[in-house]
Amino acid sequence: MDSLNRMALELIEEAIDFTDELGIEVFELDNGATVLDFGHRVPGGIEAGLLLAELQTAGLATVQTRMDTVADAPLPHVELTTDRPALALLCAQKADWQLDREGFEGLGGGPARALVAEAEVFSRVGYADEFDFGVLAVESDAAPTEAVAAEVAERAGIEPSSLFLPTTPTASLAGSLTVAARAGELAAVRLADLGYDPLDIQSVSASAPLAPVAESEASALGRTNDALAYGGRVHMTVAESFDRFDELPSTAGEEYGTPFEDIFASAGWSLADLPSDLFAPATLTVDVLGGSTHVLGETNDELLADSFEL
Repeated sequence: MDSLNRMALELIEEAIDFTDELGIEVFELDNGATVLDFGHRVPGGIEAGLLLAELQTAGLATVQTRMDTVADAPLPHVELTTDRPALALLCAQKADWQLDREGFEGLGGGPARALVAEAEVFSRVGYADEFDFGVLAVESDAAPTEAVAAEVAERAGIEPSSLFLPTTPTASLAGSLTVAARAGELAAVRLADLGYDPLDIQSVSASAPLAPVAESEASALGRTNDALAYGGRVHMTVAESFDRFDELPSTAGEEYGTPFEDIFASAGWSLADLPSDLFAPATLTVDVLGGSTHVLGETNDELLADSFEL
């Protein structure tokens, strides 16, 4: 398998070549790390968000938008499709790198995770990346600092000057879009966590509504997760049957029906302490090759309308 970070680097080069068209900004930190701002000091936008979501999957997924409705209101929906879900979603896109350094707090996801390859899923997939450059997408209310870049580079085993950090706040168009693009990732992560062989996930197609940009990062975190849990739709083609498919949708969780901003607030915004089964798409179709097709969960337009203030 080719390097995930090499493939992502080609998309980084594309972003740098089209900064004006995408409404993004590129700057270099004192230690040589390159930050690509998709929504902090610049407007970014939907096209910028599409490229950022593709970056997070190392180019192994097709990401696009379409128009649909939430509670009869026309809203863009984000669609993602991949035939390499173990690599694209579990080894690359998954946002589980907690960044906490000198007052900076953020969440990292993207191909640079595969340079570290410490999570169990990498051994289950049988993949670890070796490359001289790394790409880590950072979701935070501020652009990553030199200290953050140094820590990421050290863990990834590369020089800071070889690190690229595309970044956006959740409360931005690009941020809202990249979260909506994670519906398939949530389903794949949940299925693997339940014990299913991630290599038996053959294909994933998913969509979720693009949550309106909120006035604060806290509200944006709530809205974008509501978009997934109450509006995310996933189709998975898998190789083997499994007796726990019914645990995949958000409807299977104890907190179902509670807006995520309330859930996060009750946990003191310590998201790492929340149960993993909280993060799941609203509805799924799981198609077993040569076997049964399972239709699970339901969407909740009423809760989304309240969350989005429609």
